[in-house]
Amino acid sequence: MSPSTEQTPPEASGTLREEAEALLRALAGEHARLREDQWRAIEALCDADDAGRRVLLVQRTGFGKSAVYFTATALLRRRGAGPTVIVSPLLALMRNQIDAARRAGVRARTINSANPEDWDATAEAIAEDAVDVLLISPERLNNPAFRDYQLPKLAAGCGMLVVDEAHCISDWGHDFRPDYRRIATFIEDLPGTVPVLATTATANARVSDDIAEQLDKPGASTLVLRGSLDRESLRLSVADLPDNAHRLAWLDEQLPRFDGSGIVYTLTVAAAEEVSDYLGSRGHAVASYTGRTEGADRLEREEALLGNKLKALVATSALGMGFDKPDLGFVVHLGAPSSPVAYYQQIGRAGRARDRAEVVLLPGSEDRAIWDYFGSLSFPAEEAVRRTLDVLAAEGRALSTAALETRVDLRRTRLEMMLKVLDVDGAVRRVKGGWESTGQPWVYDAERYAKVATARQHEQRRMLAYEATDRCRLEFLRTELDDAEAVPCGRCDNCTGTRAAAGVSSEAAEGAAAALSKPGVAVEAKRMWPTGLQAIGIDLKGKIPADRSAEPGRALARLSDIGWGGPLRALLSDGSDREVPGDVFAAVVKVLASWDWTERPSAVVSMGSTTRPRLVNGLAERIAGLGRMEYLGALGRAPGAVAGAHRANSAQRLQQVLGAFTVDFPVPAASILLVDDVRDSGWSTTVAAMRLREAGATAVHPLTLALQA
Repeated sequence: MSPSTEQTPPEASGTLREEAEALLRALAGEHARLREDQWRAIEALCDADDAGRRVLLVQRTGFGKSAVYFTATALLRRRGAGPTVIVSPLLALMRNQIDAARRAGVRARTINSANPEDWDATAEAIAEDAVDVLLISPERLNNPAFRDYQLPKLAAGCGMLVVDEAHCISDWGHDFRPDYRRIATFIEDLPGTVPVLATTATANARVSDDIAEQLDKPGASTLVLRGSLDRESLRLSVADLPDNAHRLAWLDEQLPRFDGSGIVYTLTVAAAEEVSDYLGSRGHAVASYTGRTEGADRLEREEALLGNKLKALVATSALGMGFDKPDLGFVVHLGAPSSPVAYYQQIGRAGRARDRAEVVLLPGSEDRAIWDYFGSLSFPAEEAVRRTLDVLAAEGRALSTAALETRVDLRRTRLEMMLKVLDVDGAVRRVKGGWESTGQPWVYDAERYAKVATARQHEQRRMLAYEATDRCRLEFLRTELDDAEAVPCGRCDNCTGTRAAAGVSSEAAEGAAAALSKPGVAVEAKRMWPTGLQAIGIDLKGKIPADRSAEPGRALARLSDIGWGGPLRALLSDGSDREVPGDVFAAVVKVLASWDWTERPSAVVSMGSTTRPRLVNGLAERIAGLGRMEYLGALGRAPGAVAGAHRANSAQRLQQVLGAFTVDFPVPAASILLVDDVRDSGWSTTVAAMRLREAGATAVHPLTLALQA
């Protein structure tokens, strides 16, 4: 919390304000004073003559939004109100809020997926009126038991509802989360006298209007308080570097020159881990932080950065909302987020309690391809949605997500997102055991989804414009967020003419290039069949037999890697079929040379690509010739086998490829190297290996140029 030292205007003084100011001083120190918008929000929330007011507070990071709801909570509790319920999106944010509440003398508890052992005790404490603030994750709102049994009790006894990071409510926002949509139902169930506060630092006018519309109650519009988004401590700059090796070398050389500790953001998990590994090898105290990081490791790494035991966390957007380190000295982006709004939110972590913080963007040539990939995960097309609704309606009972996945061509995460939206819209309902149809009519809002997609594309163009602009960078970002007070900051590289260092030493560049050119990624073999295959007529379940499975494989790189990912994207993305370039082949040879075989292959087989036969077959033949192995040929395709058009989830993909491959040549009782271009789900390789094992191979070692993930 960052209360202001502004003086109280005499005309705004009064008993409620004096009480609020006293509570703030107890919380934040003798010299603390409420900012004017802090006071206006507290007054609206606590005014007994205007009970049940809805307030949207759009203010920059560090404004002191938590001071508003903790002070308002204390005032309402003194007047006999029930506990405040705060919907908070991240465990890191919850931990920080509980610590802040404790310092304020506010008794806070949390219910989230990480602490089920505490739920009963928390419920008892609420019943005994021993809780002032209850923090819950939005995912809890969609849990059947919590929704049906706990939520009505919370709604009936709630003294105030706070929706933190409220931009997540809006599908126009950069971080829309379907679980947040359930909040609207919770609000409808609140008694009309219960006030509601929504807070965010990153909402432009369109998102603000959407949030306010969802908060409005009959006869009373939401009070929207938007403040200046200036950040006096931030020094924004962009450094254009020729390639990923130079960007990595730049980090290696510049990291020790930054004051304090900070965050290095990357766009993908692979990049975060790759950058963290390299910087660690160069002696920097860093750690990665991604959606793949285990919960205990996340907490440990957060604490290490908070305690300045790390120079930096190399993180994806998993470390975004909720991480509270006021003295964070720098934020560097290795690759640009897909919107200026998302970028503003992430850099907002820096410089909250220091006079100067460095903010540097290092854009990459692969940024747009990564944006396109994440953009492809948007709300599914109408055909997939209708298929899901039809399956549930025909079944007449609840189906688990895994069972639905066998009948709907969507990946698990995208299917779950769609179901949550359908749940809020009333078309399906989450129950014990899965999802069921409600039978209610549902309209596919194609126009809105198209407009959202168009808005995303506009945001991407604006992010590119930010990189290229010669005007004030902070003014640019504030304008994108519809800040009416946006003016040149006088501090960024364009305002001062002082550029971030763009050169690196030849030694650093060569070291980074050598690290990035190191090829090879281990690939685990499939060990279990997908669940629910019986529902689509496939009699497979449980473990894949050891005498039919592939061995652990290797790939040259992931397509999202910042090293070999770029050359592989160039080779594989244009639709042409040509021989593997010499540098790529040389890298493949290095992968083979470093492979710790359980049984060295004596023969090579091509997957028999239908789209790149020259590339895949040619690569297999060259490997066989170089390694003095027998080239057996390419796998054939069964009549009617579908080429391309890969299915989205495991069950559907396995169904597509299970009968697709034929072995049209003698297979020796020997170890075989199986060569392919791109591995996505891994089921093609698994089935091909099974066919080769059935034909007599003693082992099958998959080798692919690129991993899709």
